[in-house]
Amino acid sequence: MQKEVKVLSLGGSLIVPEKIDLKFLGSFRDTLQKNTDKYKFIVICGGGTTARKYIDALSKLGADVKSQGFAGISATRMNARFMSYLFGIDPEAGIPHKMKDIKKYLKRQDVVFCGALTYGEKETSDSTSVEVAEHFKAEFINLTDVPGLYDKNPKEFKKAKLIPKISWQELSDIVNKMEFKPGQHFVIDQTAAKMILEKKITSYIIGKDMSQLDNLFNKREFVGTTIAD
Repeated sequence: MQKEVKVLSLGGSLIVPEKIDLKFLGSFRDTLQKNTDKYKFIVICGGGTTARKYIDALSKLGADVKSQGFAGISATRMNARFMSYLFGIDPEAGIPHKMKDIKKYLKRQDVVFCGALTYGEKETSDSTSVEVAEHFKAEFINLTDVPGLYDKNPKEFKKAKLIPKISWQELSDIVNKMEFKPGQHFVIDQTAAKMILEKKITSYIIGKDMSQLDNLFNKREFVGTTIAD
């Protein structure tokens, strides 16, 4: 039986925060590995704090937006290499840089890590993830440092409420009220939200609690946000 492909966007803030969260990384690895009997995983890594530091420095020193974007891409690829080492993948194999390479890697391993594939205006690794999900006809799962999408920033407002389900159009409306910035830190970027709407991709936003991700994989009730019609 051919395994179903799951596409995950792993936020850089989860991979390399100010102090690396070994407990989370171990739990993430365990959760994916115990579900490889049913699924193959493509994990697109974000750039997180590393990317934002590079981007901020370039911006202050007068570099153009495209150069800032490429710095961010480099950070996502470095994080993807780190994650592949964590999963015990051959360190000499490298990571895929193109869609056709992802296909090739997926044939020989159950978990494939990559960073952003190409530069695109107003895009983060979320956009790459949605593009990959559409290519493989897969659902998109966005892992971030908050448990899901909220009506307000939960880090600033204690009474912010989790939105358990939202439509593709409603999500697009919310994110397009914000101005895009390279290295922006929001649960999903504007281009990704537009692609989700246009391609009608069932998507999920889940936080650091890997028991919730395991629940999703096994079709149990989970804490997070579902984005669908």
